[in-house]
Amino acid sequence: MTPSAARVIAPLPEVVYLGLGTNLGDRVGHLQQALFALATHPEIKVTAVSRVYETEYVGPGSQDPYLNACVQLRTRLRPRILLAILKGTEQRQGRKAGGHMQPRPIDLDILMFGQHVMDGPGLTLPHRQMRDRAFVLEPLTELAPHEKFPDSGETIASACAKIRRKSGPWIKVRMDVELGNSLPDNNKEGWRAALAVHSR
Repeated sequence: MTPSAARVIAPLPEVVYLGLGTNLGDRVGHLQQALFALATHPEIKVTAVSRVYETEYVGPGSQDPYLNACVQLRTRLRPRILLAILKGTEQRQGRKAGGHMQPRPIDLDILMFGQHVMDGPGLTLPHRQMRDRAFVLEPLTELAPHEKFPDSGETIASACAKIRRKSGPWIKVRMDVELGNSLPDNNKEGWRAALAVHSR
């Protein structure tokens, strides 16, 4: 068989975990729009969504509280391609370039990407600061408590338990917000209509 005739084998889908955050404008609407963009992308399959948490801002200065959630998805995209898609989604939702540690309508972070371990310009896997952040570990533990960090072998649940034993910024579940119920499931037009009503 010649090389040109060889069948190209597509990579297997990787399990990826994302963190979503927002503290500017219509926070619930921003989370819904970001989830919609992910769930309707042809190369992304959203497989699970955590509850939404309201959290105290962590960082220098003072900001309004954030809404945070985590998403599990499967994709054949490479890490940096997915990162570019997420950055494009942030920009379309109004996030300004260079706004690190500033209030933002949406923040989309790759937390873990399969078993990838990397530390390069603009992308570190697993996410460098996730093990120190309750607003990441609490929703992530809902989705994958027994998943292990590929660089250390520690489980997400174990890392979350360590955070719970420490004093830190407040965090609470928003029982009035259900992102998971909003996923398009062969009803994309109905989901668009619901989102349009919410955003009026």
